[in-house]
Amino acid sequence: MELKVLKIDGSESGEKVNLPLEVFGIEPNHHLIYQAVRSYLSNKRQGTHKAKERSDVRGGGKKPFRQKGTGRARQGTSRSPIMKGGGTTFGPRPHRYYLTLPKKAARLARKSALSIKAKGKEILIIEDFSFEEPKAKDLFNIIRSLNLENKKTLLLTPNKNDNLYKSGRNLPKVNVMISDKAATYDLLNNKMILLQKSAIENLCRSLISN
Repeated sequence: MELKVLKIDGSESGEKVNLPLEVFGIEPNHHLIYQAVRSYLSNKRQGTHKAKERSDVRGGGKKPFRQKGTGRARQGTSRSPIMKGGGTTFGPRPHRYYLTLPKKAARLARKSALSIKAKGKEILIIEDFSFEEPKAKDLFNIIRSLNLENKKTLLLTPNKNDNLYKSGRNLPKVNVMISDKAATYDLLNNKMILLQKSAIENLCRSLISN
């Protein structure tokens, strides 16, 4: 698969790159994509939800009314779940939502997501660039020159770049990540993928098994 390399001003550089079909041209496995996204979202949950049950509610030591003669069902505590102010029956308890996916399955899910993006022409290759200091305005100008200002865009870099990351942090529709760290969810949760030229090798190396 051949794509043109764009300059930061949006014009063509005259250079082309070949994207390996074993990463960007496979038949997508939609079920693995579902599992990868489910695993990603589950692992982001804290699982700290908690409702007070009968033993957690304060009070209830005194019998609310006498045992006999009232015509009501007997009660031993005012903190019973059927009493006003009582505990919750079968309320949520803290627990982990952590899910794991085999490495090969996770790798195939990412390749499937990239293949879907490539087939939909939602991947752009741009020349390498960086900033001497964080500048959200400069990054926005690059995004605008590519006509992506109204599209949620994921910028993939070959390695850690704090200035680029901080520049994109204040742009609501721009996410900056290292290419081999982008999960299946990240790839699909953005309309366009803007891939720096030198990040292609890093991305493919992480997805092609030895």
